[in-house]
Amino acid sequence: MLESLGNLVMDSGFAHILIADGWKNLVMIAIACVLLYLGIKKQYEPLLMVGIAVGCLLANVSSLSNTDALYHQNLWDAFLDHNSPYYHSYGYIMANGGLIDILYIGVKAGIYPCLIFIGIGAMTDFGPLISNPTSLLLGAAAQFGVFFAFFGANLLGFTGNEAASIGIIGGADGPTAILTTTKLAPHLLGPIAVAAYSYMALIPMIQPPLMKALTTEKERKVKMEQLREVGKTEKILFPIIVTIFVVLLLPSTAPLIGCLMFGNLLKETGVTDRLSDVAQNALMNIVTLFLGISVGATMVGSNFLNIQTIYIVILGLIAFSFSTIGGLLVGKLMYRLSGGKINPLIGSAGVSAVPMAARVSQKVGQKENPSNFLLMHAMGPNVAGVIGSAIAAGFLMSVFG
Repeated sequence: MLESLGNLVMDSGFAHILIADGWKNLVMIAIACVLLYLGIKKQYEPLLMVGIAVGCLLANVSSLSNTDALYHQNLWDAFLDHNSPYYHSYGYIMANGGLIDILYIGVKAGIYPCLIFIGIGAMTDFGPLISNPTSLLLGAAAQFGVFFAFFGANLLGFTGNEAASIGIIGGADGPTAILTTTKLAPHLLGPIAVAAYSYMALIPMIQPPLMKALTTEKERKVKMEQLREVGKTEKILFPIIVTIFVVLLLPSTAPLIGCLMFGNLLKETGVTDRLSDVAQNALMNIVTLFLGISVGATMVGSNFLNIQTIYIVILGLIAFSFSTIGGLLVGKLMYRLSGGKINPLIGSAGVSAVPMAARVSQKVGQKENPSNFLLMHAMGPNVAGVIGSAIAAGFLMSVFG
């Protein structure tokens, strides 16, 4: 009896805490609890943060318990090893993987990010961008941080593929960051996904100090004229034209741009309301659920706790900050060229965190001038940023893929 109890204790996860990397799993379990706190109590991107935290928790508890039910890092190491007979073998994962391994195939194959883009497209109104096409310049300028961080990562010794994946954090677009990383540097998916979604959630804290530092009180008080009303025909033609032009220019953007514009077309046609409703609600919720828990499972202590993760977190903040700065500086230029008719605050909304970045522009502008309503003006650069980040990702994948 005592021998059986002893074997039970030695086979438990508690006994494995004392082995070589057991402490790393404990640290990651603690980090998972912090992420749960931020998602639930602070409401930082809760729809994804809670899923990521639970995936992280399950993966590290499973690692300590040596269970075969959930996630197996060794399977994915073999999947990514060029010298392994199981390199890129989804059949191997299906035959030997646990629940989360099988769910993670949707991430690795690039399915979940593209499906999320269908939902984003169905929830997006491109009217402000169509009404003010110059917003595209602000969306493009806000990708500056992507390339700034890319060069910074190169200087720190990251490979081109890794640097490209880190830089895309500056686009402030979680699905785009995940898709780019799974294609170029899948071993960095955990820290890049956490950094991308963390900084997206922290937009109300990160952007306002930069906005106030780079603009004057006079600039922040500028009231902009009401946008013209965009017709239904324009809204239907827009996703079709953008898809044709962008995909012909950068074929690697087809999965993201194609899905984004398909979702938007479902919304704008007026004859596919049921499909649009599914894309905005059921599809978006289901995929978000699977994506969060799958990405979180990659945060196994033995892989996550290293100097690379620290670099990625720092570079991600730099990328995001410089993307905001790029949008603001071009906003200031447009303010000068327009004779003071454009409020440069809308430039900060060029990052693709829709609609949070636009709301921050509105909030900061209204503090300076209570009669100021910048939200719809800021939505133009905001949705332009979604397109811009997809194009930036497509460019990087075409160069390094």
